[in-house]
Amino acid sequence: MTPKKEDYLKIIFELGGTKSKVTNKRIAISLDIAAGSVTEMINKLLEEGLVSHEPYSGVFLTDKGVKLAEMLVRKHRIWESFLVNALGYSLPDVDKEAEVLEHVTSDKLLNALDKKLGHPTHCPHGGVIPDTHGHYKEDSHTVLNDAEDGEKVIVDRFIDNHDLLTYLGDIQLDIGDELEVIKHSPFEGPVTVKNITDKQEIVISYKASHYVFIKKVEE
Repeated sequence: MTPKKEDYLKIIFELGGTKSKVTNKRIAISLDIAAGSVTEMINKLLEEGLVSHEPYSGVFLTDKGVKLAEMLVRKHRIWESFLVNALGYSLPDVDKEAEVLEHVTSDKLLNALDKKLGHPTHCPHGGVIPDTHGHYKEDSHTVLNDAEDGEKVIVDRFIDNHDLLTYLGDIQLDIGDELEVIKHSPFEGPVTVKNITDKQEIVISYKASHYVFIKKVEE
């Protein structure tokens, strides 16, 4: 299993591919790559029985793909949690380190890290961490760009990407912030929101708005 294939499995998992279909476009936006490259890799994952595909609908993980993705996500996010909580790493800097560490981590070491951290259920950027038995509460898979104008939402999690996390830090958008969506600019323009938590209006780029997952404010 190459690191690139693992990245695809993890992003399909993150986009909700255990329960629903994920389009090639969403995968391309999330990985910041060309749509043609996505099609090529999806075909390879199909050959290995890791995903299923429905034309014009998208892909989803097979049982085999789900188990592998859960294991990869668990290793990656426990290391991220350790780097941030135990070693004081800044959030944008943990992904590359975790990518290296996850490939040399035994089950014994992983379980020791998990115990040391108090069995965290979510990583520092809000992503769910499957437990040793593969149990976890399903994440929100609705992205900010899909919210309606006038809707109030809460920031639930971010896709793990260095440039994104640096950008979100610069505009002071945090997990747990309550937002009111003001407008979507046309032609793949930015999304303007009022950050109710910080009492400020911010403009979020079209691409970044696909990397921020939200949940509705309960009335």
